[in-house]
Amino acid sequence: MRVVLSCLLLFCLLNVVAAQQPILKKGDRLAIIGDSITEQKQYSKFMETYLLACHPELDIKCFQFGWGGERAPGFANRMENDLIPWHPDVITTCYGMNDGSYRAYDDNIGKAYEDGMRDIINRMKKEGVTVVVGSPGVVDSFTWARDRADFDQVYNANLKKLGEIAKSLADENKFPHADVFGDMHQSMVAAKEKLGEQYHVAGGDGVHPAANGHLIMAYAFLKALGVSGDIGTITINIGGDSEASEGHKIVGASSDGSVEIESTRYPFCFTGNEKDPNGTVSILPFTPFNEDLNRFTLKVNNLSAAEADVTFGDQTKTFTKEQLTSGINLAAEFLDNPFSKPFDNVMNKVDRKQAFETTMIKGLVTNFRQFQGSLGDDPEIQSAMNNLRDKMFAVDDKAYTVAKDAVVPVRYQISVKPKN
Repeated sequence: MRVVLSCLLLFCLLNVVAAQQPILKKGDRLAIIGDSITEQKQYSKFMETYLLACHPELDIKCFQFGWGGERAPGFANRMENDLIPWHPDVITTCYGMNDGSYRAYDDNIGKAYEDGMRDIINRMKKEGVTVVVGSPGVVDSFTWARDRADFDQVYNANLKKLGEIAKSLADENKFPHADVFGDMHQSMVAAKEKLGEQYHVAGGDGVHPAANGHLIMAYAFLKALGVSGDIGTITINIGGDSEASEGHKIVGASSDGSVEIESTRYPFCFTGNEKDPNGTVSILPFTPFNEDLNRFTLKVNNLSAAEADVTFGDQTKTFTKEQLTSGINLAAEFLDNPFSKPFDNVMNKVDRKQAFETTMIKGLVTNFRQFQGSLGDDPEIQSAMNNLRDKMFAVDDKAYTVAKDAVVPVRYQISVKPKN
């Protein structure tokens, strides 16, 4: 009996360790794939900006392949032409919203979704690509189908079932699963309880989230990708030398607890206010984004008083000695901080890049499939299409470089003043 229990424990521990292993390797190419919710270019923008600014050491290159109205079989039909030539190392998928057909679940819905997802997964496995199999999101319990009482519950039950199929496929193929539905539903329930039922998490139309819902989606995928949430640690030793972790360096310090720092690794920054679903600030109390993915820690040792004022940028807040000794999360405590404008600049560059990607794929590249008949056998036509595709990829590469170069070093001060 002890042997059996020991084996079970070892199995569980190995699975936990495996789940914590980072999926992304330095220099990987990440394709973000899905329907119109992906084509909104919000969670994809949050993901790419996070990887560029918060983890520049990974040197990850992203491409957004969203297509409005698409179902899993639809992408399976276009992936050979649209995706494979980009040579991704990792892809994330977010299908199911349209696959559910906006009605109660039945086995035909599940089979069509599973068949389409299985086609995508099998093709990616042949290319050696890791698939982060995402579930669909949710429909909003207030804004969706308001003329049909409780139908949000019917469709969310459908979407939950499709999410279970997604997880089963991920487990079967030993791929990561992003529980977008579970994370969004949990946050939606908690947020509405606090902010009111009219506070939408899945958007004004009940399907396409605003920035708040997209932050939850980005969280689900980044967690599934196994990225480290450690942005950095600044340690101020009152009366001694201060220290900074990788991506940050102390460029000046005084004995009274003030330090000047230069950082090349940013914390993720947020927009909006505590009640606006069109920003990201309002959803923070209802998602562990900062706790899991955005830990920019300040520790203060040798503090002489029971409390101290910490100034970071234009804001000052009071913390206890115990809080500062164990460490506070600057990214969570100081939402408006010296990184906010530089971070927004990076995100704007990413936004323009991803807008081009939608135009490139939907306006040009996907149409190459029309030449796969008799004209597709013409080597000159094939060469011309490949050259045009390569030129478009080169334009996108330049946009990537512009966004990456926007992550410039940020110099700022943190001061700690004991309160007598």
